[in-house]
Amino acid sequence: MSIHLDDHAELLQELPHGAQEVLRGAWQEAARAFSARGLDNYLKGALALHHLGRGEEVVVSFLQQMPALARAIGEDVLPDLVNFLLSMASKTSGQVLALMVQTAPTAALRLGDAELFRQYLSVLGLVLAQAPQGLRPMLENLERLLAQLTLGGLRRWVQWGAQAYRADVDGQRRYFGLQSADALAVLQQERRGTLFVDVQRRLNLYLRALWGRDFFLRPTAGDFESREGLRPFIERHVVHIADAYDDVPGTEPAGDPVPALEVYRAAANHCAAHLMFARAPLPDEGLDALTKAVVELVEDARVETLACRRFPRLRQQWRALHLPPVDPPTRAGDLINRLALAWLDEAAAERDPDPWVREGVAALAAWTDWDDPQASLDTGQRLAESLRARIAAEGWPPFSVRLDGQRAIYRDDNRAIWVSGAYDETEALIATWERQQQVRRKVNVMEMVNEVDVEFAGDDAQEVWILPTEFWLDQEGVTINSLLGRPPLADPVHYPEWDYQIQLHRPDWVTVLERHAAAGDPARIDALLAEQRPVVQRLRHLIEAMAPQGVQRIRKLEDGDELDLDAAVRAWIDWRSGQQPDTRIMMQHRIHTRDVAVLLLLDLSASANDPVRGTDQTVLDLTRAAAALMAEALQRIGDRFAIHGFRSDGRHDVHYLRVKEFRQGWGEAAKAWLAGLEGAFSTRLGAALRHAGAELKRQPQRKRILFVLTDGEPADVDVRDPQYLRFDAQHAVQELRRDGIISYCLTLDPRADAYVERIFGARHYTVLERVQRLPEVLPSLYLGLTR
Repeated sequence: MSIHLDDHAELLQELPHGAQEVLRGAWQEAARAFSARGLDNYLKGALALHHLGRGEEVVVSFLQQMPALARAIGEDVLPDLVNFLLSMASKTSGQVLALMVQTAPTAALRLGDAELFRQYLSVLGLVLAQAPQGLRPMLENLERLLAQLTLGGLRRWVQWGAQAYRADVDGQRRYFGLQSADALAVLQQERRGTLFVDVQRRLNLYLRALWGRDFFLRPTAGDFESREGLRPFIERHVVHIADAYDDVPGTEPAGDPVPALEVYRAAANHCAAHLMFARAPLPDEGLDALTKAVVELVEDARVETLACRRFPRLRQQWRALHLPPVDPPTRAGDLINRLALAWLDEAAAERDPDPWVREGVAALAAWTDWDDPQASLDTGQRLAESLRARIAAEGWPPFSVRLDGQRAIYRDDNRAIWVSGAYDETEALIATWERQQQVRRKVNVMEMVNEVDVEFAGDDAQEVWILPTEFWLDQEGVTINSLLGRPPLADPVHYPEWDYQIQLHRPDWVTVLERHAAAGDPARIDALLAEQRPVVQRLRHLIEAMAPQGVQRIRKLEDGDELDLDAAVRAWIDWRSGQQPDTRIMMQHRIHTRDVAVLLLLDLSASANDPVRGTDQTVLDLTRAAAALMAEALQRIGDRFAIHGFRSDGRHDVHYLRVKEFRQGWGEAAKAWLAGLEGAFSTRLGAALRHAGAELKRQPQRKRILFVLTDGEPADVDVRDPQYLRFDAQHAVQELRRDGIISYCLTLDPRADAYVERIFGARHYTVLERVQRLPEVLPSLYLGLTR
C-alpha cells in the first residue's frame, strides 16, 4: 500500500499547528527515509515528545532531523532516541532537549553505526548526571569534538571535565564549551590520528578496485573503555574495524612510521582475504584455547598466502605491521608471533633458529592444496600439541588468550572462521542495514511491459522501477502518470542557510524540491514574440555584433604572427621625419569564440500574479515575454542557456521548476513549460540561488552567469525578521562568486535600492521602474554583461 500522510490523520491532529505544517513539508523526505514501520515510530515519537509539554521546538526539531538520522544509521535508533529524551526530560530544559535532537544527525554521521550512536546517548546521560551545565556548550561544539575524538575519547574527555569541575558551574560551561586551557589540553591528549569515518569511502573504493567486489565496512568503538583499541572482526560477512587508528611506529630502528591509513588498508585487506578464500566454517568442538589460537594462526597464514599470490605487494603492507621477534621467548605468545612473522617473511624464517618455528614453516611448505581450510585445522592441531609440550618443558606460564594472542594490529580476532562460510554479499547487505533497503533502478520499456503488475505495491515496495520516458497505455491512449494523477518528484536537496544573528550557517536547514511545471500552450509564447517584434528587430543588430566572427585580426602588437604593412609604413615615415616611431608593427590572428553559460532564474512567487498598473498584463506575463525574448537572443548567439523558476512555502518546501535545460533546445516543449508557469507562495531567494549555482557549476563553460529576475525582496511564511533572508541571499551570492559564477539581478521593485545592492553588490543589479520595458531591457542587459 502507498504511504500517505492522510492515513495518519488522527496522530496529525494531536500535534500543535506549527508542527503539523513542518510535518507536511517534511513528509516526502520522511517517506523516502523510513519504512512503513519507521514512519509509525516517527509519528508516535513526535507525539510522545509533544505530550512532554516541553515546548513545540522539541517536536519541530524531531520532525525535521529524524529523516537525516535514519539515512545515516537506519531507522531502528529512533525508539532509543525517543526513550532517552523522555528519560532526560525531568533533568533538563526543552531547549537542551531540542539541541540534542538537532545535533543527532551530526553525531550519527560522525559515528556511522547504530550501536555507537546508542553508546553516544549514554555519554550524554553521563554529562547530564555529572555536569549538567556543560551539556549545552558541548552540544554546540559537538561537530568539532567528533571531528577529533572517537567515542571512547569523547567519553574520557567528558569524564575528566565532569570530575574536575564537579562543583564549579562556570568551570563546566568553560570546559565543555572548549574555552578553557584544560579542555583543549585533554582534547589534544585524547585525539586520534585518523578517524574511520573520514576514510571509510576511500577504503570502500580501494577494496572494490583491488578485489573486484564490494565489501561492507562498519566502525566499532575500538577504544571506548581504554586506549588500547579493538581488533577487527567479521560478523555476518560485515567487516568491523576500530573507529580510529594512530600512526604505528616502524619495525626497523630507523624506519618511518606506518600511516594510519595504511593500517586501515592492511586490516581491511586481511579481512577481505578471509572473506574471499573461506569455504566452510571449521568445527571447534573439543578444542581448547591453545589449539584454537594455533589453528587461527595457520588459517591467517593460508588466506594471506593466497592473497599475496594474487597481489604480491600485500606482503610488504602486512610485514610492516609485525613486531620484531622476542628472543629468547618467555611464553607461548612469543613463539606464536614469531611463527606468524616467519610465514609472512622468508628472510625472517631463514634467520629464526627456534625448532618450533622451523617445524611450522616446514609444515606449510609441504602443503599441496591451499584452498582447503581443513588443512589449517589439521596442521594447527599438530603444532598446538608440539607447543603444549614445549610450554611444559620450558616451564612457561600457561597459555592466556589475553597475553598470548597475535600482536599484529591489523589481524582480526578470527571469530568468523568458526561460524562463517563462503562470502554472501546479500547477507552482508542485510546485516549492514538491518533491513532490506528500497532499491530504485531505471529499466527499459520491455522490462516494464513484461513485469507482472502487483496491485498493492506502492511507495514502500522493496524495489521501485523507473522508466525514463512516459509509459503509454495502448487501449486507454493515456500515460500511467496521467492516470495516477501524481507528478514525479525528484529527491529533496538540502542546503545550509546563513543566520546573521549567530554568524553561522544552519546546516541542511532548507529543502529544495524540484517539480514539473504544468505544460501550457506554446502558441502563447509565439504570440508574445509576435507582439514584441519591434524589440526583436532592434536586438538583431546587437545579436549580430555579439555573434562569433571566426578568425579576428589583432593589430598593434610588438610580438605577433606576421608584419602589419600599414603600421610598418607609418613607423618608417615617422622615423624618416625625425619622430619617435610606434614599434607595434606586428599583428596576430585569433579565433574568436564565445564560451558562456547563463541560467535565467525567474521569481514565481504570488506577487507575480499582480497586474501592472495601467495595463491589462500581470508581472508574470511580462516575465514570460522577457524570458522568451532572451531565449530568442541566446538561441541566435549560440550561448548555452537554461531557464528555471522558483517559489517557496516555508523552508521545507522550496519549489524549483525547470523550464528549459542547458542540453535542451529552444523549441515547442520549452515554450509549453514557459507558458504554463504560475505564481504562488513566497520568495526564499538564497536557497534558489544555491540550487541554481550547483547546476551552473556542472557546466564546462569558462564564463557562467546567473541572471535573477524578481519583483520583490526575499521573504517566506516562516520568517518574521526581514533581514534574515536578505543576509542569507547575500551569503549565497558571495558563495557563487567564490565559485566563479557572476550573479546579476533585475528587480521590478521600485524600493529595491534599500536591499538589492547589499545582496548582489554594486553594478550587479538594475532596478526597473517601468515594468513595461522589461522585455527589451533584459536581453540588452545580458548582451552588455557578456560583451
